[in-house]
Amino acid sequence: MNTRLPSAAVLVGAAGVLPFLGLALAALSRGEPEATRLVGLLVGYGAVILSFLGAVHWGLVLATPQADRAALRLLLGVLPALAGWVALWLDGTGVPALALALLIAAFLVVVGVERSFADRGWLPGGYLWLRYMLTLAVVLILATVLTLRLLGARIVL
Repeated sequence: MNTRLPSAAVLVGAAGVLPFLGLALAALSRGEPEATRLVGLLVGYGAVILSFLGAVHWGLVLATPQADRAALRLLLGVLPALAGWVALWLDGTGVPALALALLIAAFLVVVGVERSFADRGWLPGGYLWLRYMLTLAVVLILATVLTLRLLGARIVL
């Protein structure tokens, strides 16, 4: 696919990072139990965004039903939602650090799979660049929260 991304996609995509940033700052600047509750909200938002990333690929396949390897792409489109669901479960069972680590891994795997899709011409022009930038921001935010929580550190705003 050689279509360019609309500029609105870049703006809305960048705006989608703001809840990650806001929840991270809030979680890292509060004491317990509020910080743990905010990390749970961060994990929940990450799970929702992972589901969205899988749905993007469903939309692309459904727009061109004869697409190359449509069944594989549809299957791979479900896996991010499953990873998000497991992260929610992990957070709900009292292991938010593992939930954050799973989200980090899932975002990185998704962008790696998308790199493969881009190599096959299955993604619109500019999409992978946008995903790299958004994934970098999200992974840095999640990794910062994970690291500082494991160290027992807080930030003062």
